[in-house]
Amino acid sequence: MAVQSPVRSLVLWFPDWPVTALTRDGGGLPGGVPLDPRRAVAVMERNLVVACSASARAEGVRRGQRRRDAQARCPGLTVVPADPVRDHRAFAPLVSRIEERAPGVQLVRPGLCALRARGPARYYGGEIEAARVLLDEMHALGVDDVRAGIADGPFTAEQAAQAGASAAQPVFSVPSGGAAGFLAPLSVAVLDASSLGAGPSGARVSKPGVWGGAPLGAAPASADLVGLLARLGVQTLGEFAAMPPDRVRERFGERGIRLHALSGGRDPRPVEPRTPPPELHREIAFEPPLEIADQVAFGMRVTADEFIAGLGAIDLVCTELRVELVGDRGERSERVWLHPGSFDAGAVVDRVRWQLAEDVGKPGEGGLEGGLLRSGVALVRISPEAVDAASHHAPAIFGGGPEERVHHALSRVQAMLGHRGVLTPEIGGGRWLVERQVLVPWGDRHATGKDGLAAQRSRPWPGSLPDPLPTTVFAEPVPVDVRALGGETIDVDERGVVSAVPAVLVESGRRRVIEAWAGPWPVVERTWDPMRARRAHRFQVVDADGGAWLLVCEGDEWTAEAVYD
Repeated sequence: MAVQSPVRSLVLWFPDWPVTALTRDGGGLPGGVPLDPRRAVAVMERNLVVACSASARAEGVRRGQRRRDAQARCPGLTVVPADPVRDHRAFAPLVSRIEERAPGVQLVRPGLCALRARGPARYYGGEIEAARVLLDEMHALGVDDVRAGIADGPFTAEQAAQAGASAAQPVFSVPSGGAAGFLAPLSVAVLDASSLGAGPSGARVSKPGVWGGAPLGAAPASADLVGLLARLGVQTLGEFAAMPPDRVRERFGERGIRLHALSGGRDPRPVEPRTPPPELHREIAFEPPLEIADQVAFGMRVTADEFIAGLGAIDLVCTELRVELVGDRGERSERVWLHPGSFDAGAVVDRVRWQLAEDVGKPGEGGLEGGLLRSGVALVRISPEAVDAASHHAPAIFGGGPEERVHHALSRVQAMLGHRGVLTPEIGGGRWLVERQVLVPWGDRHATGKDGLAAQRSRPWPGSLPDPLPTTVFAEPVPVDVRALGGETIDVDERGVVSAVPAVLVESGRRRVIEAWAGPWPVVERTWDPMRARRAHRFQVVDADGGAWLLVCEGDEWTAEAVYD
């Protein structure tokens, strides 16, 4: 069977892309610290360096080093955890720009992509000219360090970009038919590194299976194969390619034959272009900028219809909506809105209006003064933050019953009164019961993750009340008086000892006899802040009428926090 000839391929490589992505995606380190380009930074994945800045490299930090070794070479090294989502998010606009100039891009991993060289070369007058056009596009987007490799097959082109190109000469072309000669002096270690692909990092390390991912044309390999070749005295790709194929298949199997072919420059696997994702976002620019919120909302109607229609064309609905408002002077307001079902055009317009009212202008005023935007709205951009299949939100044959009617009724009231016009109760975290009552606007799901309600509830909260909780919680503590049988005032000392046995509870002028009580349980908060520090004790008491009370003693003052109904 005839072996297919390698296809001329063009690879773009962005060295140390995770560090570049860190500067482009917000431009700061964890904690909001701005990233100084001169700072020594290393991106770590499982205690291995997967990318580092030029300053760190000058101190001896290298990809593949262990964390302690890197910090020993550079004591001032700033360590940042790897974030594949950040790397993909920052790389996506660059891939889109490349596709505008040369369609048919294969996204190998963030920081590495490949194209067929034939089409761009014909259009731009040559392979090197096409590569330079793409590099100029990347420079225009603010990415200065980009390398391009051109060769027979994507694997050889990848090695040309990484081993042949440099910052001074960012384009390196291997002549047609010269792949074997170019690859011959390279170490066999590149097979292991390429098989790893390094996922988000772009790193070359010798530990297999850390990041996964596929290389440009390389079959899966392991450090065992590369190590065995080294023990056999095979140090370079040329030496590996010179081995008889039958002996390679006998010792390494089909995977070894695949790597053997790559070592000799025989890479028949073509570039596999991705299918560009559909453009789901919509935006509208206002010239001149609009100063009145109702004008902005009215101007959004056609854009909202197009947004919903675009999602419907691919059988999707939007369940989370991102709204971005840009002022004439560059101010920005951005927020993600949620919906209990799915957004329609009217709901999208409502969210834009509510964001103008809550984040930009003062509610009840027609203008935008006093908000986040100090000038008129120049641009509104809407994009889906989360989508779902339209079939999951199709109405039932006989309607949705009471739930659907309630949803429509509350949505209409909310559209008239504003985003916080209809609120639903949720349980949050806190030591005091009133703090745990959280009112969430209808249709919103409280933030997930470390700031979500579930995460807040799961925190320790020392001093909080365990289950079962009271059913009636007073919005404001009710003053009460608790006394001993002889009428003396009761308090709790610093050791948590009650001065006397609680016998009488006086609430709203009514005298109640205490038949049973338990406590005290201390609640200590913010001892480091004299202005907000609080030290109190909780008691549970039962009166003669069977009423169960949750009382709080703070100093010599008593209040009722809740009632067990």
